[in-house]
This record gives sequence, C-alpha cells and structure tokens, in this order.
Amino acid sequence: METHEGQYIGGAWRPSAGRDVIEDVNPATEQVIATVPAGTAEDVDAAVAAARGAATTWGRSDRRTRLDALTRLRDGLAARREDIVRTVVAELGTPVRTAEAVQAGLPVAVASTYLEILADYPFEEQVGNSRVFAEPAGVVAALTPWNYPLHQIVAKVVPALAAGCTVVLKPAEDTPLVARIFAEVVDAAGLPPGTVNVISGRGAEAGAALASHPGVDLVSFTGSTAVGRQVAAAAGSNLARVALELGGKSANVILPGADLARAVKTGVSNAFLNGGQTCSAWTRMLVSEADLEQAVDLARQAAERFTPGDPADPATRLGPMVSARQRDRVRGCIEAGVAAGARLVTGGPEAPEKPGTGFYVRPTVFADATPEMSIAREEIFGPVLTLLSYADEDEALALANATDYGLAGGVWAADQDRAVAFARRMATGQVDINGAAFNPRAPFGGFKNSGIGRELGRHGLEEFLQPQSLQL
Repeated sequence: METHEGQYIGGAWRPSAGRDVIEDVNPATEQVIATVPAGTAEDVDAAVAAARGAATTWGRSDRRTRLDALTRLRDGLAARREDIVRTVVAELGTPVRTAEAVQAGLPVAVASTYLEILADYPFEEQVGNSRVFAEPAGVVAALTPWNYPLHQIVAKVVPALAAGCTVVLKPAEDTPLVARIFAEVVDAAGLPPGTVNVISGRGAEAGAALASHPGVDLVSFTGSTAVGRQVAAAAGSNLARVALELGGKSANVILPGADLARAVKTGVSNAFLNGGQTCSAWTRMLVSEADLEQAVDLARQAAERFTPGDPADPATRLGPMVSARQRDRVRGCIEAGVAAGARLVTGGPEAPEKPGTGFYVRPTVFADATPEMSIAREEIFGPVLTLLSYADEDEALALANATDYGLAGGVWAADQDRAVAFARRMATGQVDINGAAFNPRAPFGGFKNSGIGRELGRHGLEEFLQPQSLQL
C-alpha cells in the first residue's frame, strides 16, 4: 500500500492541515491500495488564496504564454499514459482497453483541441462603437467525479487555464491517485505557482468548503443532480457563477427500418461502457412494437458478451463498480425493476459467480417496462439497460422526452434526414445519429435536470470567460 502525503498548493506539495486520510480501494480486489490526505477547510483556504494570488498575472498573460504552458501540460499527460492507465484500472476498475482509449487517450485529445481553439480564439471584437473583450472569470473551483476522473479534470482545468483563470481542483474521493498524477504533470510543466492547485478530500468537507468559498468566482461541478443542487445553492450564497454537468437517463431511439442489429449492439455497448458508470449512457432503448422481440433477443446476446472479469485483463469488457456502495445501489435498482414487474431478460441482482472477489454486478437487460417504473426514470449508473416499446413515432418522442433529464441520446433510421428531424425534437443536449462518433470539439451538456452550461469545444472555453465592453 502506498502512502501519499501533501496537498498541491501554490506550486508545491504542502502538508495537509489535518491528519485524516482517505483510503483508496481497488474495486476488483477490495484491497486498500493507497491513502491520501483528507483535505480540510483550512487546506481549501490556502489553495484559494494561492489561486487568487496568481489570478492577475495569469489572467493578463498573452496567448503565446498560455499556449506554451498548455502544450507542455498536454505533452506531459501523453508521456504519463502508462501510469494513467495502470492507476485508473486499479482505483476505478475500468477495463484496461477502455482505460487506454478513453481514460488516458481522450484527455490528451481534449487538451489538443483546446490548443487549436486557443490559437485562433478572438478575445476581442468590435460591436458598433464598443470594443468587447472576453476576460477570464477569475478563480475557478473544479469539482470532478470518479467515473472519468482525468477526462473531467482536463475538460475543466485546461479551458479554464486557456481562458486565463486560475483553478482549485477537488477530485472525487474514490479516484484520488490519477488527480495526483495530474498535479505532478502540472508541476513538471512549469505553470506559475498557484495557477493550478489540487486538494484531495471528501465532498462533505473539502468540496463543500470550496463550493461555498467567497474567494471563488466560478464553480464547475460534474456529478449527480442531487449534489449539483447543493453545489449551486452553496455557490449562490456568494453569487458565484456555476457550470453543472449532471445526471442523465438518455434514450436510444431505433425507428422502424433502421439497421436493428447494429443499433441494438451499439446501444448495449454504449449503455455498458465503463460498467454503465457514464452520465450520458443510453440506458433506455426505445423500439417499435413490431421490432421488440427481435431487439430483446439481440440485446440479450450482446449483454451476455459483457462477462465480468479482471479489469487488468485485455479480454475483459465489464469491470467492477467503483465501490461497494455503488454495487449495492445498482443491485437495489435491479431488484426494484424485478419487483415492479419488468421482464428480466438477462442478468439480475445476484452476485455474478465469477470473479468472486470485487464489487461486480451482472450485466442486466429489462423489457416490458413502463415509463413509471424506476428503471425507466432514475439514473442507475451501472450495467442496466431497459427496453421500452412504442406504437408510432409520436409515442417514441413522448417516451424519449418523458424524463427529468436531457443529457444525451441516440437516433437510428434508414434515412438520416428522418433521424435528424426526430433528434431535433428531443429535449436533450447531444444526440448521436446512426452511431456517429463522439466529437470532443462539440459542446457537451444537458437540458432540464442534466445541468447548466456546456463543456468541450469553443462553448467549453466560453464558460470561463466574461465580457467587458468599452464604448469608444
């Protein structure tokens, strides 16, 4: 077991103000692999002070200075790829192939997009007799989740730095080690002291202190909708701006005439990516009544290929849940679906026979669900897919929009224009048409209870800017 000490504040590792520690547990072995300091409000005060001290200089830095620093940061992340993969597999349980492509690869790709955007972004424009400048928002509190730990750090910290903001990062307590790697990369990149500060700690203490801190100008949070409301209320006490990327219950709508086999196979893979621990997962599959039984059979076959296994094995497609708490929650949701009368196609709440040790859940598919059932309404955050049938396109749209969330979705049709027309009527932030690839330059974020604001691309940069106009 490794023992990590110190918080990264003001460009150096400093002793934490308290003595309490957080145990980092490998979800596949259930063994403690490391401890990190449990930061306190005093640590947060020091980190915010360091960020405020660096804010004026960094906020007035020129484009070239920021580009050079962020290039070093991006290259540092690329150089630590193997360390990142090994760490995410160990503390989160993401299967190694997914960790290589998504957990380590995507953050480098996102950082690269911001280098391109920053190189050309117009930080001023002439509007009539006014010159309008895009100024940095100030000190940013970045509160990041455990499911895509490095991607979410990069998606917040890199555009904030590109905008000229300074940052205090509080990563999720379940995955603190990859955030320490990020701090090491920041340090090696030679960013000015205080520009980026990293505090490990629990949400109830360090996270709450950071969200409500009067020295913070903008709070960027990714996590559950329930906690997002608390963060928004805390930030609101100081009239700090908020950017919230929250939960989802996204619909994958397969219209009649679409390539059913491809749509179902892709839909199951999307729903089970990262063990289903993805806010934008297509956890509801909507198919026509005529196609239901064929879709159910295809979904069962696809789901049963996700055999739970050791995440370090390249053959594994389904790793454990991040924690015992998350495993128990997901199993409870499955039990609720069975009790409500949904048809259990495959899987179930029982522990899988193998591997035996670890926080595993059976890959589960339900059919014959109704919109009122919890499995069709609530975010489960595990490998659970619910199929619902519809009579016609209007009912499909009503079902797709019958949720408090609006983060993502998919639409499949033989005719792309038909799919696009349907997607335009969906109350959701991002829709993939016929399985189109994820675009890290497109805005990501949701409608309704899925959040406020956008991440990624130009829109993600602009979350960290504020206009100033001079009338001439």
